[in-house]
Amino acid sequence: MKGNALVAHGGGPTAVINASLVGLVDGCRGMTTLYGARGGIKGILEENFIDLLSVDRALLASVRDTPASAIGSSRQKLAEADYERILAIFRKRDIRHFFYTGGNGSMDTALRFSNSSDLRVIGIPKTIDNDLAVTDHTPGYPSTARFFAEAARDIGEDNRSLPSPVCVLEVLGRNAGWVVAATCLARKGEDDAPHLIYFPERRVSLETICGDVERVYRRLGRVVIAVCEGQLDEQGLAFGADVDRPASAVHRLSSNLGHTLARLITEKTGLRARAEKPGLLGRSCGPFATELDRREAYECGLAAASAERGMMVALRRDSRTFLTPLETVARKERLLPLEWIAPEGNDILPAFAEYARPLVGEIVHYPHLY
Repeated sequence: MKGNALVAHGGGPTAVINASLVGLVDGCRGMTTLYGARGGIKGILEENFIDLLSVDRALLASVRDTPASAIGSSRQKLAEADYERILAIFRKRDIRHFFYTGGNGSMDTALRFSNSSDLRVIGIPKTIDNDLAVTDHTPGYPSTARFFAEAARDIGEDNRSLPSPVCVLEVLGRNAGWVVAATCLARKGEDDAPHLIYFPERRVSLETICGDVERVYRRLGRVVIAVCEGQLDEQGLAFGADVDRPASAVHRLSSNLGHTLARLITEKTGLRARAEKPGLLGRSCGPFATELDRREAYECGLAAASAERGMMVALRRDSRTFLTPLETVARKERLLPLEWIAPEGNDILPAFAEYARPLVGEIVHYPHLY
């Protein structure tokens, strides 16, 4: 392949994004230069690059198994003039191949570069939200799903031992409930946590949540709720929680939803409630990275090295990679299927567990003496 190449990361990191990076490096060994942009788009604009092909192979092998982005990432929004600045930088450095790792917003940026230049632009999938279209699942999701499934299991054990009596587990996710749904894998028995799961695809009123809580409490004397940080009430509001970046349609998100819900549940029901928020730990926690997730991430990076321009690498159910046009995934959001959500809107149906369990792996359940 003629010319130089560059890779950048966009959006939130994952526990396996570096495996994709190393896969790409291994696939580009025949090239003269593969730049890595330090800090994503910001690094491109500042020409803050590292020559990845010159990095010691033993170091890269170690980096493959590390969480978060080894070259940094960015959510910087590109102004119109930034596109021309970046294309000018690419021309100056003879960069003819641009690999962009990210979610549907990053794929939209990749598509714009592909449509407005003769660059060979390839998308590498990455998002814990699992909301990219076309692909069966996304690198980063299985590891984060496992993290929250095990968090729900262990919080449930604490709640069983010394009931709070109500515990609200706030789970990562803005508009899609793929991660919060995975907390169902924490259950072995009917009374295991989480007892209630809510999804951003189904808005729910505070009155409904409190009614559900009281019903479970009357039966068990304890309640664990798993709720997505992007959950909204029936009016499309965040239950009165503080909202970060309220003016942004893309990044608008409650910053304390779990805490707010716990306080409101206590006020409405008289039951003592508390919130647990693992937060960003759930997306970049190295020990929870699954081998399947890491291997698939590597294969996506490797496949990108030889992919056709204007494509994103995607995954089939059996982990095989294939290519899909960038326009099929750019700014398209795949939500959790409504038919997988229980009619009451407070639990997930078995079809989801059949989908998720092969990705997440079996969750070990603890024995009990009572």
